[in-house]
Amino acid sequence: MARSTGAEGVAQGGALPFGVVDVAGPSMVPTLREGDQLLVRYGAPIRPGAVVLFRHPLQQDLLVVKRAAERRAKGWWLLSDNRPVDSDSRSYGPVPDELVLGRVLLRLRPSPAWLAPGRRLERLLLGPRLARLPGLARRLGVWVEETP
Repeated sequence: MARSTGAEGVAQGGALPFGVVDVAGPSMVPTLREGDQLLVRYGAPIRPGAVVLFRHPLQQDLLVVKRAAERRAKGWWLLSDNRPVDSDSRSYGPVPDELVLGRVLLRLRPSPAWLAPGRRLERLLLGPRLARLPGLARRLGVWVEETP
C-alpha cells in the first residue's frame, strides 16, 4: 500500500507530473519497506520490471505500489516483491491501464535509491560483462529475479 503525501495526477496547467508517496506494509520487501518515501512520475510509460503506483481494482480509494510483471490483454499483472504476500494480481487479476497511475522513479527516504533505470542502462547491467558483478544491477534499480 501507499499513502499519497503530494499532489496526485498527471500534469495539468503547468504542474509537474510528479508526486511523493509513503510505503505502508511489507508487500515490497526487500525493495521497499514500511515508511519509505517514493518519488512517482504520473503518466510515465510502464514496462515489465518497473515499480508502479496504481489504484486497487476492488477498492479504488486505496493506492498500491507493486512490480509490473507483464502486460496482459486486460491490463498489467502486478506482483509483490515479497512473494508470500499475495495481495496482488494473484488475488485480483490484471489491473486495467486506467488504474495504473505512474512509475516509481526513486526512493527518497530513508536512503535514496534509483528504481527506474533507462532501457540502455538496464540492458548494459544485464549484459554478460556487468552481470558478473554481484548485486550491481539491483543496486542501480534493475529487477533481477532471484532463483532458489
